[in-house]
Amino acid sequence: MSHRLLGTVILISALLVAWLAMDFRHFADSSLQLPEQGLPYILKPGGSVNSLAADLKAAGVIENELYMRVLARWEGQASQLKAGEYLFTADMSPRSLLNHIVAGKVIQHALTLVEGWTFRQLMQALRQHDALTHTLNGLSDEEIMQRIGHAGEHPEGRFLSDTYLFPRGTTDVSFLQRAYNAMDRFLQFEWERRDAGLPLETPYEALILASIIERETGLAAERVEIAGVFIRRLQKKMRLQTDPTVIYGMGEAFDGDLRRRDLKAKTPYNTYTNHGLPPTPIAMPGADAIIAVLHPAPGTTLYFVARGDGSHQFSETLAEHNSAVRRYQLKK
Repeated sequence: MSHRLLGTVILISALLVAWLAMDFRHFADSSLQLPEQGLPYILKPGGSVNSLAADLKAAGVIENELYMRVLARWEGQASQLKAGEYLFTADMSPRSLLNHIVAGKVIQHALTLVEGWTFRQLMQALRQHDALTHTLNGLSDEEIMQRIGHAGEHPEGRFLSDTYLFPRGTTDVSFLQRAYNAMDRFLQFEWERRDAGLPLETPYEALILASIIERETGLAAERVEIAGVFIRRLQKKMRLQTDPTVIYGMGEAFDGDLRRRDLKAKTPYNTYTNHGLPPTPIAMPGADAIIAVLHPAPGTTLYFVARGDGSHQFSETLAEHNSAVRRYQLKK
């Protein structure tokens, strides 16, 4: 080969290498061909950069899957990809997409536990969420509590109402453990800061009363007032006489109407016939209801009745209360 021909080959090779290098850099940092709403993608456990590149090529996101494989190996990321569910957004380049996966920035799904829900409603919401892995279907309440590490505890009210974020594949057991621990931490924290002189012996008793307040309160501003009424009734050894506890004790027998005979029914939850608190919470109280129980409004009222607009009429004496009942409930 002549020196001139050799020089030409070297020049062409150098130009080709330079072009490939430039094309590779352009590929690595240019925006991908992604839809405006982004592209959801699940990288399965054990998934490799080869499968990722092939999937992106098949989806029309990249044109050169070889470049994608080379980029991951060049950056030392080929063995660092984390399995999970991702959303690739329209502003991503191949380089930022790989960084996204290596950082494990998976899609976070949300589930809100609503104040006042019963445990049955909570479990129904868990079973209907398709991002959770369901392992508790068909189990009793007792078995569920055993599975989450709290055997022998009643599940009602044990979970903190909040919005929880989690990646796809999170188990229902893990979700419940997280919500249980959140409630336990919050309740203990607030219990240590409670007002002096409350007729409550344990944090669990505060949780029970908070659940009643949660079901009684239509207006957030009335929580501390209603808490004050119940606290004073407990201090005076008066029955709480609150309808939500009766309804809870009736279970599936409650048809939407609370009758006089129901107020005389003998269940552990009937606060018209039993003194003190019911044996367990009757719902999932929110943080504000717990705070209200531990910091109730001072005063002298001992009774309240619903006005029909979400608010309540508070009274100091039974005569005043009976008059309010006639006005707002009996419409006389």
